[in-house]
Amino acid sequence: MGIRKKTNKNPPVLSHEFVIQNHADIVSCVAMVFLLGLMFEVTSKFAVLFITVQYNVTISTNGPDETAVNHFHHGIKDLATVFFYMLVAIIMHAIIQEYVLDKINRKKHFSKTKHSKFNESGQLSAFYLFSFSWGASILLSENFLSNPVTLWEGYPHTLMPFQMKFYFICQLGYWLHALPELYFQKTKKEDIPRQLVYIFLYLVHIAGAYVLNLNRLGLVLLVLHYFVEFLFHVSRLVYFSNENRQTGFTIWAVLFVLGRLLTLSLSVLTVGFGLATAENQGFDLAAGNFNVLFVRITVLAAICLTQAFMMWKFINFQLRRWREHAQAQTLKKKQVPSKSKSKKDKANGVNGVNSHGADSPRPRKEKSS
Repeated sequence: MGIRKKTNKNPPVLSHEFVIQNHADIVSCVAMVFLLGLMFEVTSKFAVLFITVQYNVTISTNGPDETAVNHFHHGIKDLATVFFYMLVAIIMHAIIQEYVLDKINRKKHFSKTKHSKFNESGQLSAFYLFSFSWGASILLSENFLSNPVTLWEGYPHTLMPFQMKFYFICQLGYWLHALPELYFQKTKKEDIPRQLVYIFLYLVHIAGAYVLNLNRLGLVLLVLHYFVEFLFHVSRLVYFSNENRQTGFTIWAVLFVLGRLLTLSLSVLTVGFGLATAENQGFDLAAGNFNVLFVRITVLAAICLTQAFMMWKFINFQLRRWREHAQAQTLKKKQVPSKSKSKKDKANGVNGVNSHGADSPRPRKEKSS
């Protein structure tokens, strides 16, 4: 019996393997530094910039019962808050991966390709469900769905309620966390360009809506998009568990096309017609007003090009699925006649052995009289 070589399971400190294996603990320690900073007066002013939402504005409502309502606007300090919640997103990613997805992977024994796709869909489906539910609750509480005119009426929408601003902060933090996760999850080189493209698109559109004070339109479009994407990744998870269950992809295909049409319609209605006919025209950086022709055309062009890109990817995906299905059907048709021929050949061979084989009695020659 050969002697096994001792393997060093613990990689050297600060090596690539050490950082990858312990990145969740390292990030947790960094986040704890900011939380501990709140306990001391010297560091509390610095730590507050990272943890709490900045740029608070108190507005008193006129009426018999005067109440103070807190609203928020955006600024450069939001970058610190986005950084902290990017750390939180990395920690949550590691928790879902270790305590949910890894346990399912051990039971299912997926291949390497399915393993990576299952992890991707598992993470994104959890995020899309959470973001869709949170965004839908904000839309209902602010009555944006019941009165679509509020999407452009009163622009610029510089003041946001706490939930809306915190929503955009968390969205930016999550999609920023996806960049270091490419390193932490050892993403394949061939998959990195694809993931960088959609991470870049998310960051540009979310940050654009946040900075240009189009937060109401951005919130509606995000909720609509996240619902469709959630359905796709759930359908893919179901498909991995049972490849015969593909009904979810059909429903997703219909809703995907409808989602693109609704996105274009709302964007043209809000930016092309609503803001174009609004009274508050002009460019004023201090007031947060970006309602000029150049900005409106740029916003519409970005949205239309993104929707066209997504439709092009969708059509290629559907064509590939139909091609694979057609190839599978042709292979089945070829296998059926070949099996029937082989059965006939075996049957003929058996009959031949019985009639002319060594074990069969040969006919005797009659003696001539």
